[in-house]
Amino acid sequence: MHTKPKAMPELLAPAGSWEALCAAVAAGADAVYLGGTHFSARRYAANFDDAAIEEAVAYAHARGVRVYVTVNTLLHDAELQAAVRYLLFLYEIGVDAVLVQDVGLLRLARTLVPDLPLHASTQMTITSEEGVRWAAAHGIERVVLARELPLHEVEGMRAAVEETGIGLEVFLHGALCYAYSGQCLLSSVIGGRSGNRGACAQPCRKAYTLLRGDLDTYGRPVGLRPVRLPDRYRLSTRDICLYPALEEVVRAPVASLKIEGRMKTPAYVATVVSVYRRALDSLAAGRSLPDPAAAERDLALAFTRGFTQGYLCGERHRGVIGPERPDNRGVALGTVTAFSSPRMEATVALAESDLVPQSGDGLAVRWPGGEFGLVVHGTPRVRDGTLRLRLPRPAPLGAEIAVTRRSALEAQATEIVRAGRQRLRVDATVTWEADGTPVVAGICTPPRGECVAFHVRADEPMGLARTRPLSADRIREHLVRTGGTQFFIGRLDLQYPGGLFAPASYLNTLRRDMLAAAESALVYAARPPAGTVEAAYERLAALLPDLETNVTPAPTVRPALAVITDTLEGVAAAADAGADLICFEPTLPACRLETFEEAVRAAADHPVVWKWPRIVTRAFLNRALPLLPAVHAAGIAGVMVEGHGCADAVRLIVPEMPLYGGIGLNIWNHVAVEAYADFALLTLSPELSGDEVRDLAARRPTGSPALGLLVQGTVEAAVTEDCPPATALGCPAGCGGKAWGLKDERGMVFPLRNAGACRTAIGNPVETCLLDYLPDLASAGVVTFIIDARWRGPAYAGEMTGIYREALAADWSRRADLAPLKKEIKARALGGITSASYLYGTRDRSKKEGRR
Repeated sequence: MHTKPKAMPELLAPAGSWEALCAAVAAGADAVYLGGTHFSARRYAANFDDAAIEEAVAYAHARGVRVYVTVNTLLHDAELQAAVRYLLFLYEIGVDAVLVQDVGLLRLARTLVPDLPLHASTQMTITSEEGVRWAAAHGIERVVLARELPLHEVEGMRAAVEETGIGLEVFLHGALCYAYSGQCLLSSVIGGRSGNRGACAQPCRKAYTLLRGDLDTYGRPVGLRPVRLPDRYRLSTRDICLYPALEEVVRAPVASLKIEGRMKTPAYVATVVSVYRRALDSLAAGRSLPDPAAAERDLALAFTRGFTQGYLCGERHRGVIGPERPDNRGVALGTVTAFSSPRMEATVALAESDLVPQSGDGLAVRWPGGEFGLVVHGTPRVRDGTLRLRLPRPAPLGAEIAVTRRSALEAQATEIVRAGRQRLRVDATVTWEADGTPVVAGICTPPRGECVAFHVRADEPMGLARTRPLSADRIREHLVRTGGTQFFIGRLDLQYPGGLFAPASYLNTLRRDMLAAAESALVYAARPPAGTVEAAYERLAALLPDLETNVTPAPTVRPALAVITDTLEGVAAAADAGADLICFEPTLPACRLETFEEAVRAAADHPVVWKWPRIVTRAFLNRALPLLPAVHAAGIAGVMVEGHGCADAVRLIVPEMPLYGGIGLNIWNHVAVEAYADFALLTLSPELSGDEVRDLAARRPTGSPALGLLVQGTVEAAVTEDCPPATALGCPAGCGGKAWGLKDERGMVFPLRNAGACRTAIGNPVETCLLDYLPDLASAGVVTFIIDARWRGPAYAGEMTGIYREALAADWSRRADLAPLKKEIKARALGGITSASYLYGTRDRSKKEGRR
């Protein structure tokens, strides 16, 4: 009995170069994702210029493979015109979807090309069912979920998937970011290379020293001492590998499984895609995973920092972090048990009897304090579990040897690309006109796409046979020879009248024309009709004037002062010192009605807004949402949200609740401001320069939400599911009243804070201070100055509020009057003060000094 194969999620592969694209297609990817030279979150991949993208889309579509293009950076106002033109170009060439992060670009895309499929990049940091529903309501067809979500929370999104039709995508294999993507400013605050601009310098792969100490009155770490640990790479994650969990993952409501690796080699892409292609095909046929041990070894030989099943499968701490080294570990070969200096030969006890180095393999020899690499020449002989290996340098006893490059695997990858993959079925009917001209009417069926029809008529008729006419079988034999192409012939119906003849070259040409027509049909079927493209160009012409660079300066106003605090004592201190608005972010266990009632009393007549965390998942929402009616009735003046979907969740329960937007919304341009038109306040990204703030504020339409900006406090540079103290020392090392920090190789100390739910917030080593620029910000149209006093205690909250209250009352025409206040700020600041982001934005400032 024939059993229909089970539907499997899409296998999505990276294509960081043309060669990697070909490798992914040949190895069996259902879809590829790639970036152009504009607005891609992998700026340092090879990427594709416009002509190359058009060629890549045609190449993939001709082989039944979908193409998704990343336009997933945050955009400045000055870039919006170029961005919408780029979207229209991608739409016109028929890309299957565009990945976006910027809410402003999302809004423009829905106006300009409403039928262009959009995917929410993982940079959008969607972490809840509410976020998924928000995406669907905004015309997004697929959400690439945050890597940190566990599988049971993904399963909890099934209802949203079924009700909205949206697809979910999870990472299957490859590198993991240490912190939540889209919310990580670590590379940006260190040197201006923003991950939100595709320029991450990967500081998480650097060495750090864990420090432990105490907190002073102002919440600053003091008396920090290094924790002695054997490993230095405290933030370096292992690579995710879901092969062992694949059967469980494919049962989740997931539409696509994504392989990370736009910076990886074509051989890596071919190997990893082929391993997972075989696995998914086996599961689809109702069989088990093929040879898991061999598959996982091949994956490790392709590249590994050590594998983890990640947060998706419940791993944490050392299960996710690999602090020993940040680069390719390879597969353990064995240990040096003896070394002959005259022969430069090591005796190696093998870790596994069936892994023997072959000629051309790359090896790494490692020991504490040193390492070197070599290429094997010839195949060493194995005897009694040991082998002798010639080395270019002496190796100490106990040195570990790993295979970091497998020549046979690379040769296999090369053969995968050379052989290609026959995946497209062609069914055709051939008829003959009265004069003997053959006409082919066919249908091509991609594995996951819609059928396309094609039609071919030979250039000239076949001739009447004088002696030996061609048989139908002979004609069929020529037409089904599709080797070396992406096609195979399914049904071929020959309505042959007989009595005709043509040379083999004629039939071969007919076959090539038939397959070329099928290829062209596939390519052009993916492109939008000419009429819809023309309509999009008309919309573009109407849209561009709204994105012009001409701006009108905003009127200068005397701004309000907002303070973010996480304690009731901080609320009282900020209120006593004259804060105009207090944003209160209690811990999750403290989220009780009586806590908010006490906050309202402590603030007296100062409005209190409930600030939600940067990262919101199911546990928080289950606690927070039922509280909303009561806290609103108790006098809470609004809710500040930082993630997508949270505002809709609040409105659903308390429609009249005022909404405030935090830093996590990533407001970078005036169109993003328009997307939150009903908010009372939006906090601009701390990555924006002063000029960019001014440009944005001047472009926003009348009636837009008020704009706020962080002017004082430690920027929350990253939020991670990891707890460095617990990863190093075991739970509950990161809990309690101790101060923790990470010192980098330059001596900068990044403060670590407990962000609740076992998450960690990593702060900028140097505190932001924009006191000198208050008049400029006010004249630009920023109407709320924000002090972030979380984790700093009530003394900091009250005294810093008082300092800025005094600054707001000062005569700004005499800026020298602010100098004494600046001294007061420095006395309370953590790590000094900086205005680097305000001065330089996300320009690389590795050689500039922003501290003051």
